[in-house]
Amino acid sequence: MFAVALLLILSGCSSVPVTGRKQLLLVSDQEVLSSSLTQYNDYMKTATKSTNKTQSAMVTRVGQKIAAATENYLRQNGMSSELSNFSWEFSLVKDSQVNAFCMPGGKIVVYEGLMGIVGSDDELAVVVGHEVAHAVAKHANERMSQQVMAQYGAQILSATIANKSAMVQTLANGVFGLGAQYGVMLPFSRKHEIEADYMGTIFMAMAGYNPDVAVSFWQKMSSSSSAKVPQFMSTHPSDAQRIAELQKKLPTIKQNYYKK
Repeated sequence: MFAVALLLILSGCSSVPVTGRKQLLLVSDQEVLSSSLTQYNDYMKTATKSTNKTQSAMVTRVGQKIAAATENYLRQNGMSSELSNFSWEFSLVKDSQVNAFCMPGGKIVVYEGLMGIVGSDDELAVVVGHEVAHAVAKHANERMSQQVMAQYGAQILSATIANKSAMVQTLANGVFGLGAQYGVMLPFSRKHEIEADYMGTIFMAMAGYNPDVAVSFWQKMSSSSSAKVPQFMSTHPSDAQRIAELQKKLPTIKQNYYKK
């Protein structure tokens, strides 16, 4: 049994695009996408789309540019097979929370509360790039796989995987966090969040947005009284840690990816 479990673990090893970090993915892309799409559709049935045409157009414009740059990167780096995992959709919804999310598969939702703080396409690109990075890095799948390991243990992993369709639905409910109040931000680890910051800044730079804004935006969020501990940062690293990491990586990002 242990040998079978070990084989499954080894076969589930993958690498995150851009960073190359090794990760364990025990759930198929198809199952993750199916579960996330179901929950996204359930959410959108209850959400009210924004009537602010200017802000809605901004969300669509920034999202499409970052999605196109991200797909171009995957294509150029021999990962064209990953493109089938994305069906991009960009929505602005009426909600006063300072929040945004991207479900696996590229379903991006921005709350009007966030738009009250965002002052430019570049600033919005910081958030959208970050959320797109979560999807590209398959952080939801990785989180679900970690729960499989924690809940069932390697000894009975093979039995778990063999009957994982119902299990995936159960894990997805916890990972995606779509409860009664639709707390839609995924509870990723700090490692995931720092990785999404880095990858997201690269994606926004490749799309032509100024990566320097990533630092100034988080500084702005940190000092804004209306954005103190916003929901979509509640499980994230501290502002100081996020800003320090970005400042350290910005020179390389600008040199290798930013084209005005």
